[in-house]
Amino acid sequence: MSGLTVTGAVVRYGDVVAVDDVDLAVAPGEIVALLGASGSGKSSLLRGIAGLEPLVAGQVCWGDDDLTDVAVHKRGFGLMFQDGQLFNHLSVEGNVAYGLYREPKAVRRARVAELLAVVGLSGYGKRRVSELSGGQAQRVALARSLAPRPRLLLLDEPLSALDRNLREHMVGVLGDALRATGTTALYVTHDQDEAFALADRVGVMQAGRLLQVDPPDVLWREPESRAVAGFLGYGPFVAGELSQRLGGPGAAPNELVGIGPAALVPDPTGTALPVIEQRYQRGEVLVDVRLPDGQVGTVRTAEKVPNGDLALTLDPSGCVIVPVSH
Repeated sequence: MSGLTVTGAVVRYGDVVAVDDVDLAVAPGEIVALLGASGSGKSSLLRGIAGLEPLVAGQVCWGDDDLTDVAVHKRGFGLMFQDGQLFNHLSVEGNVAYGLYREPKAVRRARVAELLAVVGLSGYGKRRVSELSGGQAQRVALARSLAPRPRLLLLDEPLSALDRNLREHMVGVLGDALRATGTTALYVTHDQDEAFALADRVGVMQAGRLLQVDPPDVLWREPESRAVAGFLGYGPFVAGELSQRLGGPGAAPNELVGIGPAALVPDPTGTALPVIEQRYQRGEVLVDVRLPDGQVGTVRTAEKVPNGDLALTLDPSGCVIVPVSH
């Protein structure tokens, strides 16, 4: 079977274990995103796959080829980083053609034109990279990464330096380009919206371990542990009895109900809970309430509510069930 296979990967920095016994597979043409907080090990895993960091244990393979001890430049992988790493002394087309130096001039020219069209920069070939906006520069970096037709493209937070609106737009550009070229990709990000919009499957890392890898909709609806659910934005986690009291789902004694970001909704016939704090956030108000077990839950409303109690219902469709011990 072709594609990337990582087995038992371990990466250490001195006494610190950054990647701890990770298994991962990426099929040809698939886009997999790795999510995790800073220090979770996602970038270290990517660097270990690229060969930029040695594996203390484990194996990196492409199909039947063991690449664990193969030099970075011989793995056939492409790399794209946050800063793009463009060459300021070269034009846009010079940057894109950089990895095609062994190809005939006509082939280089055709490939550059093809990729500039894919990333929406047709006609920009003669421009200096210093004349480009941040989003345009990242498009050039993407085109350059794709030019040699890497069998795997590794992307380490390539959009994190862009402002939010541009980042959201570039996710679409990036996804379209990867799929138009049939590129197999492993994409590292801390941004859940990026990962869910871009990837065929999303993995969540914590403390060097890969906790779960699934299609975005499955990951969101069926997190396998409290750690994964918490990272995705579920919480607080309450006992099944309290969940049912609020109108939510029940749960077994060894399970908890994770309350989703929009699962608590105002309802005049619901349970009255004391309001603790209110604050504005991007066109809505976040209202913190005290749950009967002492935890704090958050309600999203269109405007501020009167101080005192707020009657609420827990929407079962916005909750997940997870094991107590995970």
